[in-house]
Amino acid sequence: MERRNFLKGAAIAGVGAATLAAPAIAQSSKTMTIVSTWPRDFPGLGISAQRLAARITELSQGALNVEYFAAGERVGAFDVFDEVASGNSQAYIAADYYWVGKHPGFAYFTAVPFGMTTVEWNAWIKFAGGQALWDKISGEFGLKALPCGATGTQAGGWFNKEIESADDLKGLKMRIPGLGGSVMSKLGVSTVSLPGGQIYENLVSGAIDATEWVGPYNDYFMKFYEAANFYYTGGMHEPGGGLSFGMNASWWGSLTDWEKAIIEAACMEEHAAQFEEAMAKNGEYMAKLVNDHGVKVRAFNDDVWDSFGEASEEVFAETRDHSPLAAEIDDSFQAALRDIGGTMAKFETTFVNQRNRVLGLT
Repeated sequence: MERRNFLKGAAIAGVGAATLAAPAIAQSSKTMTIVSTWPRDFPGLGISAQRLAARITELSQGALNVEYFAAGERVGAFDVFDEVASGNSQAYIAADYYWVGKHPGFAYFTAVPFGMTTVEWNAWIKFAGGQALWDKISGEFGLKALPCGATGTQAGGWFNKEIESADDLKGLKMRIPGLGGSVMSKLGVSTVSLPGGQIYENLVSGAIDATEWVGPYNDYFMKFYEAANFYYTGGMHEPGGGLSFGMNASWWGSLTDWEKAIIEAACMEEHAAQFEEAMAKNGEYMAKLVNDHGVKVRAFNDDVWDSFGEASEEVFAETRDHSPLAAEIDDSFQAALRDIGGTMAKFETTFVNQRNRVLGLT
C-alpha cells in the first residue's frame, strides 16, 4: 500500500493520524495479542471485535501484527481482564461493567441504569472528562482503555412470562450484569452474570428464566425465543454506552506516538461502525423475530419503570459509598447526564417525538 493511501485510510478512521508521517516499517513487527469476551464469529459483537483486530494490522501495514483470540481460545471470557493486566496479552475487547466486582466504577464505562444514551456517553467520554476518569480507574489496575464499540439503547430483555408489575419480577432467575443486575436484585430477582456463549444453554435448560443481551440484530442469532417468547423494548439497564479496548498500560506506554494513533484510529472507527450497524439492522431483525418466530414484543409499564427508578437510587448510593473514586466518577457522570441530556431533550428529543407524531411512527 502506498503511503498516501494509508494516510487517507487513517483519516477516514476519524482521528488526526493522517497528519502524522508514517515511519518506515521495521523489519520485525510488534505482535499484539487481543483476547475477547465474545465467541468467534459471534454476530454483531464478535464480528465487530474481529473486524477491529484486523483493522489495526491493516492500518499499521503490519507494524502491529495482531493475533486475535475469541472467548475460550486463549482464556475464558471473564478472564480477559486479568490476562491483560498481568501482561500475558496486550489488549482485551469487552464490556467494562463485567468488572464491577473489582471496582463498581467500571460500570459507568459501559452503561448504568437510567444513564446516558450512546450519543450522550460519547460526548462525556470525549469532551466532558469521562476519558480522564476512565484512565484513572483503569490505571489503578495497570490498564489503559479506549471506546471500541457501542450498541445503542438495549432491549429490556427476554422473559418466559409477561412483566406487568414489579411483583412479577420476584423470584425470577435472570442473566443481567453490571449495576442493572444490582437493580434487579433489589426487586427480588436472582441475577447471574454469564458470558454470551453460555446464555442460550442456561435459558433452554431452565437454569435461568430471563436474560438481557443486546438488541434485535444481535439477539436474533441467539435464538432466545425458543425458551422465552416475551421480548421487552428499551430497558433501564443499558441506555447506551460502549465497549472497551482495554490495554496493558505498560505496553501502551512503550508504543510510539504513531502506533498509538493507529490504535486510536481503529478503535474510533469501529466504535462508530458497530453502533451504526446495529441501528441499520435492528428494524429488519425485529421484524424477523416477530414474523418468523412469533415473538411477542412488550414494553415495561410506568409502574415497573418507577420500581426500577426507586431501586436505582439505592444502587447509586451504595456505589458512591464504595470509594472516593466511585463518587468522583458518579459526580462527573451525573453532571454530564443532566447537562448533555437536558440539552438533547430540548432539541433532538423534541424533534424526534414531534416527527414521529406527525409521521405516525411507532
